[in-house]
Amino acid sequence: MSDWTDSLPEPAQAYLEGRRLDEVECVIADLPGIARGKAVPASKFARQKHFHLPNSIFFQTITGDWGEAAGDEGFIEPDMILRPDMSTATAAPWTGDWTLQVIHDAFDRKGNPIPFAPRNVLKRVVKLYEDQGWKPVVAPEMEFYLVARNLDPAKPIEPMMGRSGRPAAARQAYSMTAVDEFGPVIDDIYDFAEAQGFEIDGITQEGGAGQLEINLRHGNPVKLADEVFYFKRLIREAALRHDCFATFMAKPIADEPGSAMHIHHSVLDIETGKNIFTGPQGGETDAFYTFIGGLQTHLPEAIPLLAPYVNSYRRYVKDHAAPINLEWGRDNRTTGIRVPISDPDARRVENRVAGMDCNPYLGIAASLAAGYLGLMNEERAEKQFRGDAYEGEGDFPRTLGEALDVFDEAGALSEVLGPEFCRVYSIVKRTEYEEFLGVISPWEREHLLMNV
Repeated sequence: MSDWTDSLPEPAQAYLEGRRLDEVECVIADLPGIARGKAVPASKFARQKHFHLPNSIFFQTITGDWGEAAGDEGFIEPDMILRPDMSTATAAPWTGDWTLQVIHDAFDRKGNPIPFAPRNVLKRVVKLYEDQGWKPVVAPEMEFYLVARNLDPAKPIEPMMGRSGRPAAARQAYSMTAVDEFGPVIDDIYDFAEAQGFEIDGITQEGGAGQLEINLRHGNPVKLADEVFYFKRLIREAALRHDCFATFMAKPIADEPGSAMHIHHSVLDIETGKNIFTGPQGGETDAFYTFIGGLQTHLPEAIPLLAPYVNSYRRYVKDHAAPINLEWGRDNRTTGIRVPISDPDARRVENRVAGMDCNPYLGIAASLAAGYLGLMNEERAEKQFRGDAYEGEGDFPRTLGEALDVFDEAGALSEVLGPEFCRVYSIVKRTEYEEFLGVISPWEREHLLMNV
C-alpha cells in the first residue's frame, strides 16, 4: 500500500491487504440521498486535497429537473469545494476492480460549510447538542423490499421470485423460512457489509411480500447516517446480482405495508456519559418528557424531510404498521412515538414516522432537531396514550403540498436546520410536487375518462 492508505480505517485496509487500489469514488449525498461525485484513479486521489462540483447538484429534483433555488446570484452554478472525510473510506466490493468510496463534505470558496448539503445540516444539529454538553445517539432501522425486476413504470411492482421458485409471500413477519427464500441476496448483503466494516444488528422478515428489515447498532448520528447512505447502495447492488431490485420506496406495493426508517434516540451527558433520559434512581427525567414533547410539537413541521415524496404519504394507513398520529406510548407500535422496553441506562425514544425513502442525513437531522427544541423550550409531552392509536385522529400533514405549507411556517425548526437549507429544500420539493401534478394517472383514465 502507499503511505496515504496506511491511515485508512481498519476495514478498508483489510480489504486492500495485498492488493493494488485502482480507483476511488469521491461521493456526496444530494437532497434525495443519491450519491453524486467523481471516480478518480487512486494515484490522482493521493495527490488531490479536494475536488469541485457545481452547487446545482442540490437544486435537482428526483426526476433530474431543476428547482429555481439558486438565490440572489441567479443560476450560475458556482463550484463547491469538496473535501474528503477519510474516516468514511470504505470498500465498494461489488466493483470489478479494487475500489474505495469516500464521503466528502461541501464548502464554499471561503471555507464555510454549504448550508444545503444534507451532511452539513446533520452536523449543524449535532453541534447544537454538543454546545449544550449533550451527545445524541441514534439507531436506525431500515425496511425495504426485494421485488421482481420492473422495467415498465406502467406495470405494478411485484414480489421477487424466492429460492423455492415461488413469489415472496406476504403476512410472514419474522418468518425464518421467508428469510431463507432470499438467502443468496442476504448472504451478499452480509458479505458486502463485512467488507465495508458495517455491523448489522439483525435481519428480519417484515409483514410485506419480500419486505426485510435491517437493524444497525446505535452510535454517532453522522456515522449512522453515513452507514444508511452506504447501505442503500450495497443492498441495491446485492439485489442486482440475483436478478431482482431492492426498493426503498415508502409504499411500493398497493396492498402491502410501507417501508419505514424508524429512528431510536437517546442523549448522553458528555461529561458523565450518563443517559439524560434516566435519573439517579432509574426513573424517567424531565428531559425524557420534553424530548418527546419536542417530537410531538415539531415533527408535523418536519414531515417533508421524513416523507419527502407524494408516494411517502400512501404509507400512513391505519392498521398497516405505520403511524397516523404523534401519540406516544410505552411498547406500543400503533403510536408515532414509541418508548421500547429497555434497561434504564438504555432508555430511548423511537420515531416511527420517518419513511425509508427519506435522505438519512435529513431524516435524522429533522428528528433530532425536534427533540432539541423540546429540550431547550421545555415542551412537555402530552399524556401517554394507552390502547390502539389507530382509533385516534391523524395529527400531521397527509399530503406533500400540505406538509410543505406547514414546513415553510416553521420558524424555530428552520433556525435549527438552517434557513438557507429550508429555503432551498422547499423550492426543490415544490418543483417535484408540480411535476407530479402534471401527470395523469391510470386511476384517472380508468374512472374519469368515460364517466364524468
